Amino acid sequence: MGDFYDYLKHKVESWRLRREILRLWRRVEHINELNVEMASWPDEKLRSMTSKLKGELSRGKTLDDILEPAFALVREAAFRILKKKPFDVQVMGGIALHQGKIVEMKAGEGKTLTETMPVYLNAIRGQGVHIVTTNDYLAARDAEWMGPVYDFLGLSVGVITQEMEAPARRENYLRDITYVTNQEVGFDYLRDHLVIDPAERVLRGLSFAIVDEVDSILIDEARTPLIIADLVKEPEEEFRFFAGLIGKLGEDKDFIVNYESKTAGLTEVGEKRVEELLGVPLFQAEYADSVFFVDTALKARTLFERDRDYMVND
Repeated sequence: MGDFYDYLKHKVESWRLRREILRLWRRVEHINELNVEMASWPDEKLRSMTSKLKGELSRGKTLDDILEPAFALVREAAFRILKKKPFDVQVMGGIALHQGKIVEMKAGEGKTLTETMPVYLNAIRGQGVHIVTTNDYLAARDAEWMGPVYDFLGLSVGVITQEMEAPARRENYLRDITYVTNQEVGFDYLRDHLVIDPAERVLRGLSFAIVDEVDSILIDEARTPLIIADLVKEPEEEFRFFAGLIGKLGEDKDFIVNYESKTAGLTEVGEKRVEELLGVPLFQAEYADSVFFVDTALKARTLFERDRDYMVND
């Protein structure tokens, strides 16, 4: 610890930052001690730790209480499955990610491996963890690469891709760990707020997420809003009915057309005539749709000329 503190004094000017790094380092030392012990365990005992940690959570312990054994467990599992063991600095980064901090790592410094420890820790709560990245390739690659580690420890992994339909999305979001792009999870969130039946939602409650390339996703790409647009399909029979209704009206008495401004509107007499034909008061809130159809049919009759304003095919 003395040598490490001397190193910090020369490299880190802020005493507050030095204090924070020392706190992380003390936890790393304990994780290393646990890792040495777990290295002698058979695979079955390692796998059983997931159930044990879940049990401790159910008995009132917090994620912070079980952080060190959980991190040591993932570290050993990664070594057995991937032949890669997170370095001390990666363990420190994993702790900071769990604490909700932004961790800066350069390309090649092992961001994907660093994520495994806080992801596992939060996933064992059973509420789902999202790993949000910038494109489908990275989401699929990281899930394939790190998936065997989570599978070894008894957790399920899902991936959301652009071409997936709602049932498959719902199934993958229900996995313990879900890899997804920022675009897909954003659009799924918007679509979930448009459904009428809650059972049609694909996302479950939002619990914990790690955002890869956070500067790109939360700054650069956040400048472009996500917009959902779709064609509104009005029933054809409604248009036919109102076209016939407007056909019973007479110009000047029931409606007035201004061909210069291309507008058309009902007169008071015309409004009463339409209400008589419909059998309902036209301008009450519950009949607002009728006003739209009347207006559209009136414009179609008076202002639109076939083969000039519109064409009919087949």
